[in-house]
Amino acid sequence: MSERDEGQLVGVFPSIPKQIRAQKKRLALLESGRSLFIEKGYEQTTAKDIASHAGVATGTFYRYFSDKRQLLLALLEDKMEELLPPVPNWMHRNPEQLLTSLLEHYINSLEAIGIHRVLPELLPKDPELSEVMLEARKSLHARIYKGLQSAKDEGLTWEDLDLDTVTWTIILMVENSPEKEEQSGSPLEYDEMAKVICRLVFPPQIMEKMYESNGETKR
Repeated sequence: MSERDEGQLVGVFPSIPKQIRAQKKRLALLESGRSLFIEKGYEQTTAKDIASHAGVATGTFYRYFSDKRQLLLALLEDKMEELLPPVPNWMHRNPEQLLTSLLEHYINSLEAIGIHRVLPELLPKDPELSEVMLEARKSLHARIYKGLQSAKDEGLTWEDLDLDTVTWTIILMVENSPEKEEQSGSPLEYDEMAKVICRLVFPPQIMEKMYESNGETKR
C-alpha cells in the first residue's frame, strides 16, 4: 500500500510505482484520463477506456488507481493551485499591468490543463469534492482579502470599500472569464479586465499617483 496521507481527498493509492517504466505507465494513465475526461466527459469515460488510450492493460489501471474518480482527484490535487485565480500584490507599483500579466497566465494555463471543464459535471454529484473546492475558494478569498486589507490600511483603496464583496466579485469575475469568451465569441481582453478590477479597488487619484511613480501617464 502507498504511504499516502489519509487526510487527502485522493485517498490511498493501491500502489506507487518505483521503477521508471512503471512510473511512465502511471503518468500515461493520468494524461489519458485527463484527455478523455475533457473529450468525452467524466461519466462517459471508463477505466477500460483510459487504459486502452494509454496503451496498457485494464489491470494495470487498477494497479495504480482504485477507480476513475481517484485518477481524476489525483489530477485535480496536482493542479489545484493552477485551477484557482491568482492572488495579486495590490501594492505593486503598477497593479493594472501586474493583473494583466497574471490574468493572461492564469487563463492560458487553465485552458492548457483543461480539466476544469469536468468540474460542472462532477461537483453536483460529489459532495466531498465540492467541499474541498469550497474550502480552496475560501482560502483564496482569505488571501486576496488580506492583500486588499493591507492596501486599504495604506490608504490606497476606496475608503468605503467593502472588502468581502469586492474579493468575491474579483474571484467570480476571473473564474467566469472563460465562459464570457465562449458566450460572446470575442477573445478576452486581459488589460480591460485588469482595468475593471483596479477601478473597483483604487480611486482614480491613487491610480494616477501609481502611474506617476512608475514614470508613466494615465491611459
